[in-house]
Amino acid sequence: MTHHRLSAPGAPAEARLLLVEDDEVIRNTVRMLLERYGFTVATAADGLTGLEIFRETDPDLLLLDVMLPDLDGIGLCRRVREFSLAPILMMSARGDTLDVVSGLEAGADDYVVKPCESAVLVARIRSLLRRASFSPDTVAGRDGTAGDTDGTTVTFGDLTIDTRGMEVRRDGRTLALTPTELRMLLEFAASPGVVLERRTLLSRVWDHAWHGDTRVVDLHVQRLRAKIGAERIETVRGFGYKLRR
Repeated sequence: MTHHRLSAPGAPAEARLLLVEDDEVIRNTVRMLLERYGFTVATAADGLTGLEIFRETDPDLLLLDVMLPDLDGIGLCRRVREFSLAPILMMSARGDTLDVVSGLEAGADDYVVKPCESAVLVARIRSLLRRASFSPDTVAGRDGTAGDTDGTTVTFGDLTIDTRGMEVRRDGRTLALTPTELRMLLEFAASPGVVLERRTLLSRVWDHAWHGDTRVVDLHVQRLRAKIGAERIETVRGFGYKLRR
């Protein structure tokens, strides 16, 4: 897997987006909306064409519908995750639990339910782009500690976080983390042993105000555990999660 390039901090409005949506009216409406906000938008009407365009153009963000002809949104998300860490925002017409969970498990970073207010959609896109460009020089523990550190690396057992190179290694092997997974891990690493509530993670990682839905947090914790070790992140029932020291 190749790492998607990181843009300069600040989530530039001129970021290049790929919108994959089979409904022509919705596709054109969303494209014109995003172009008014300064984004450059390429479009595709089906999953296979979307995959081809993605490979050719390497966009900064992929925005796709769940229900697509030829290759559905879940399948497209999985295929893209085989070679790219670019942010992925999925759109679900129903907000159905199965759609949401399947999309997040396939590698999506976030989701919105259609119809979605334009301000909400643009805010979600900008949040994902900011996360993709996130590159702190150091991870400073909020409790004053950050594991064993030399100022640029943080170590927790077999897990090492290079905060300057933005690389995470486990037993010396570099892990391919999406920007969202990396941001979440940095939040845990900044407060080792401290329980982080789901709404706290929603605020810090996704820039979401608390809205009662924590599936996006839980699914990303599962994905992060699969990469760094299930035992590394502990569930504190009724509260949230914490990184074991």
